[in-house]
Amino acid sequence: QLSSAYVVLSNIYASVARWEDVGEVRKAMVSRSIQKETAFSWIELYNKVHEFVVSDRSHPQTEEIYTELERLIKQLKDAGYTPDTKLILHDVDEEKKEHLLSYHSEKLAVAFGLISTPFGTPLHIIKNLRVCGDCHTAIKLTSKIVGREIV
Repeated sequence: QLSSAYVVLSNIYASVARWEDVGEVRKAMVSRSIQKETAFSWIELYNKVHEFVVSDRSHPQTEEIYTELERLIKQLKDAGYTPDTKLILHDVDEEKKEHLLSYHSEKLAVAFGLISTPFGTPLHIIKNLRVCGDCHTAIKLTSKIVGREIV
């Protein structure tokens, strides 16, 4: 819980492009051995829990998951989705921000669920932290595109 105050302060600074202040907050976290909580998403299929983190490549079906996610991202964009890059609070270019958004843990869990279950099966994704606004929008539209309930 102690990390949350630092993360909020860092995010406030980042939202107004005060990158030096962001760096100072992050240095303070390191010097105090405070770590930001890692965001995880889980999906349980056939009595087995599959866990994902951002840009995760540890799953045995990584290639299939990323192929499905790339296909979904193209379909989302064709349907009018635009990644909400203002939610990425890092001093990087727009292309990198879009890339970072593409591989959030919940999107990976959804892609895995889609390739691992029959058409029409509802997907239940569990998250340890809140879902970002971009993921919420993308998953809501994904649900419409693929004709599945995603909770």
